[in-house]
Amino acid sequence: MIAQVFLPTAPTNPNVPAPRSAPGGPCRRAPGRTSRERGSSPREGERLRALTRRQVEDRLEELGALYAETSGGGPWAWNQERAAFLRHLAADARRPGFALLISETTGLTGCAYGFSAGGAGSWWEGFDGHLPRGLLPREAAGELFVVSGIVVPSRVRLEHQDRPWNLARRMQRRLLADHRATLGVTLVDPRDDTAVETLRSWGWRSAGDDPHPALPPGPLRLLVLAPGT
Repeated sequence: MIAQVFLPTAPTNPNVPAPRSAPGGPCRRAPGRTSRERGSSPREGERLRALTRRQVEDRLEELGALYAETSGGGPWAWNQERAAFLRHLAADARRPGFALLISETTGLTGCAYGFSAGGAGSWWEGFDGHLPRGLLPREAAGELFVVSGIVVPSRVRLEHQDRPWNLARRMQRRLLADHRATLGVTLVDPRDDTAVETLRSWGWRSAGDDPHPALPPGPLRLLVLAPGT
């Protein structure tokens, strides 16, 4: 499976109401907020917590329901979206160095996951030929962390994206810090304008500034994230 970032495809219109809980597997949601509190704020303070692989397995249905809720669309799309997300998550969970964070208030509000990069093998499939030469020493030293999924409500994608307390920024900083990574990396489809704009709003930048990138043409492009971003 290609190691490509997995983001919900929720509507970009903030006036579109949030979808209802996915049938058959609802997860507990945080209580409704007033219009003044819908943006992420320091007062909300979602708690971040790492899950073990076993805990991830035990909460797969809940994580799938979270993705279905944040992906938008109608009930007809929930099962398909949830199934694709769970396949992606299950594949990444088998990779060495896998880690998953959840955010919680009174219920599950988001998750982010990925794995440490380094060495060779099928787990590194998808990045072959995409790393600029300048990053190869970091890859060999195990200093890169692949962020392959960020699942957050649309308000986190649409509001206060540049603030350090934005939930997505908090989770990606924590993933890199927990693994002492000197750089986060991910692959994105450059034709997916929503995904590219969302990641850039959270501090991701193109890796194309290497003076000798030797990157082959292809459908995916590498984005990088500095620690503390």
